[in-house]
Amino acid sequence: MTTPANAQESPSSGSSLTSVVIVNYNAGKLLAECVGAVLSSTARVDVTVVDNASLDGSVAGLRSLHGSDGRLVIVENEENLGFAAANNIALDRTKGDFILLLNPDCIIEPFTIEKMLNVLSAHPEAGMAGPVIRNEDGAEQVGCRRAIPTLKTAFFKAFGLSRIFGVKDFNQAGTPLPEGPAPVEAISGAFMLVRRIALLKVGPLDKGYFLHCEDLDWCLRFTQAGYTILFVPSVDVVHHKGACGIDIPLQVELYKSQGMTRFYRKFHGGGPLYWLVATGVWIRYAAMLMSHIGRGKHR
Repeated sequence: MTTPANAQESPSSGSSLTSVVIVNYNAGKLLAECVGAVLSSTARVDVTVVDNASLDGSVAGLRSLHGSDGRLVIVENEENLGFAAANNIALDRTKGDFILLLNPDCIIEPFTIEKMLNVLSAHPEAGMAGPVIRNEDGAEQVGCRRAIPTLKTAFFKAFGLSRIFGVKDFNQAGTPLPEGPAPVEAISGAFMLVRRIALLKVGPLDKGYFLHCEDLDWCLRFTQAGYTILFVPSVDVVHHKGACGIDIPLQVELYKSQGMTRFYRKFHGGGPLYWLVATGVWIRYAAMLMSHIGRGKHR
């Protein structure tokens, strides 16, 4: 791929600053563990934690363990603004040549950021990169690398017809890993390392998404701007998926359904196929809601 017009040779990973952005909502002790791991990085980092009105004491625990570190800034919102909007607050404050969006339930190794920076330095055409995201049991996490869903693939998936008609799933987790860094259409929002010059061209996250699908939106916009998105199979990150939403599964699914319909309408319009897909999305959510009610779990 041709290098974008505004791409420049990256500074070496040893001299460049990576600004790490972490949005927290009731991540518990994992927040302090996540930040501690980042502050122990071999790469130069600063950290901005944006808290979306957590009630679990996670921010107090973070201050107790790492509040004296001058590289850490904590922003406390008075209400839950959502994932995209909270990230954008921190993006406005970042100073690094690179920005890492990291979930508070992700735990990295000391060399994780440095290795990822080395990959971006070797690929100036890339605006964003992500590692292998793994579950606690070591399995590759769904959504770690994927294709951008189209209305066609979404239609078959929403109505459970993918296998019948042989339509490939847009999630690629579980397929053989590439031998080296490889272009993909989308990576996981749990770990997105972004080049600043690319961010300036593409712009921040779309705050119209509250939770879910804002990462797909961003990846597609990076591609539309001429940047490659890299999947790096040599770097692993453990993601304790769902830690921030474990007590509100139906609310999380509601946000996911809203995000999916917003994404499809934004990029594919509001034609007949869109309405069929949207119907499938909401039928799925309604079925999940009724299942929870039937088991007496709805609150």
